[in-house]
Amino acid sequence: MADRWRARQMLPPGQGQLYWHVLFNDNPAVHAIVRAAHQKLAGLPGLDLVPHQWLHLTTLIAGLTNEVTDEQVNTMITEAGRLLARTRPITVTVGRVLYHPEAIVLEARPAGALDPMREAVQTATRIATGHDGVLAHKPWTPHITVAYSSAVQPAAPIITALGRRLPDCEVTVRSIDLVVQDGPEYLWDWRPVAKVPFGETLQVPRRS
Repeated sequence: MADRWRARQMLPPGQGQLYWHVLFNDNPAVHAIVRAAHQKLAGLPGLDLVPHQWLHLTTLIAGLTNEVTDEQVNTMITEAGRLLARTRPITVTVGRVLYHPEAIVLEARPAGALDPMREAVQTATRIATGHDGVLAHKPWTPHITVAYSSAVQPAAPIITALGRRLPDCEVTVRSIDLVVQDGPEYLWDWRPVAKVPFGETLQVPRRS
């Protein structure tokens, strides 16, 4: 395992980044499976468990807050709502554990199921800002992060404690959120800006 926080360039407090995230703060099934994972990992050093309030599936980095205007944010939300009005809720299965040197995650399967959501917010970001945004990882592998690694250490004890699979859990994704992450990631200073539902006409409050 690697130290994620040492390896990454952090923004200073007061500077934020806009992310398209699926948030799960109202999804009991996701909370239950992550709670089970956290219980298995309890007591192991060098792990920062993701707070349940901010359990998420990262989809796209839309840009820095000091480079995206309020008007562009409004356009991004409006266009995402227009595109996702044609998308039905998407059900994926989580349970398979994936290990990365910097994180422990639950894969969302099947591969490609959430592509319509990703394509919609990428198109909305392009229309609003003139660029596609940045995928957090390539190829895009939808997942829910359970914990981040904060130390250089062997992975074997972690894999032994958690294993390769938890009982499968079906998760229905019905919306995606535009979120501002302010300052260093490990501070979890997040501010949701808008929730864009699938299959509905979104009424967007104007930002000024």
